[in-house]
Amino acid sequence: MKRVKRRYLLLKADSEGAISKRDLLDAVWGSVTRLFGEYGASLAGLSLVDFDEEKKIGVIRVALGSLQPVRASLALITRIADKEAVVHVIAVSGTLKSLRERD
Repeated sequence: MKRVKRRYLLLKADSEGAISKRDLLDAVWGSVTRLFGEYGASLAGLSLVDFDEEKKIGVIRVALGSLQPVRASLALITRIADKEAVVHVIAVSGTLKSLRERD
């Protein structure tokens, strides 16, 4: 069986109010599903690894083959939990260790 290669994305959410871990994950999944459908979202293998609610910085894990579609979906996020928001990708890495060094 072939091993699934993954990439980690360091995200920064800019919004007026507070954002919870669940709100960010719902917004990302919703955006990917709207753009690529349920099948495309299932291929992405999205999971939220870490999220700092004070700094609004998080790390998500995504399958390598779905990296560009997920980045496109993140650019389309305009609202998180009924608040205007934007999500920026700060960095992409193959390991959490090197991603945390950039943080």
